[in-house]
Amino acid sequence: MLKRLLDLLIPSRCAACGARGKPCCTRCEEVWGAAREVVRGPTAGLVRVFALARYHGVGRKLLIAYKERGRRDLAPSLGRVLAEALVALPSGSGLTSTRAAPATPPPARAICLVPAPSRPSAARVRGGPHVERLADVAASVLAARGIEVVVAPALELAGAARDAVGLGREQRMANLAGRLKFREAGRPPPGFGIVVLDDVITTGATAAACTRALTAAGFTVSAVLTLLAAG
Repeated sequence: MLKRLLDLLIPSRCAACGARGKPCCTRCEEVWGAAREVVRGPTAGLVRVFALARYHGVGRKLLIAYKERGRRDLAPSLGRVLAEALVALPSGSGLTSTRAAPATPPPARAICLVPAPSRPSAARVRGGPHVERLADVAASVLAARGIEVVVAPALELAGAARDAVGLGREQRMANLAGRLKFREAGRPPPGFGIVVLDDVITTGATAAACTRALTAAGFTVSAVLTLLAAG
């Protein structure tokens, strides 16, 4: 009841274009395309990485609004597009086929979503781990379709890590070295195909570090899926 009243008094606006109605309007949602493979030096030969759009324009505005400007009301929209991408990841990623999917597409096997971690200080500012929030939404969407899915927060980033904005590839890799670790409390269950989720891939250092941390703990990462790809 309170939400409906607030919606009447302060109508929601699209975080990208400002149109009234929804946190992300139908037109701006069109920025999200099919998952396309992205190759970066640190991930080449290690894990396949996919992104839904480039880091510019509408996609960039939506992510910055969600991640840095408190627009947590974008989580349902962003989580849903990740869920749609997960059921259509290309063959060879260990999950599904690229063929046209039915209304409730069953994956080749159950899916475990491992969110890329944030620095503890950044997570506090953002009202919690922002990628994990998207993973939870995506999992809910998939579960409603009858797909077996779990979210496993199996990675953590030490507080000593620097903000990666403005760092080059070598600097990012050095920044993560010894600081991105496996978290036993979030151990993925056996028999699930593991997909690492992140918001954006830039140099590939984070995707590679996440994959190596899970591999060192005895897990195989099927793919990395991000909303955006920079560069």
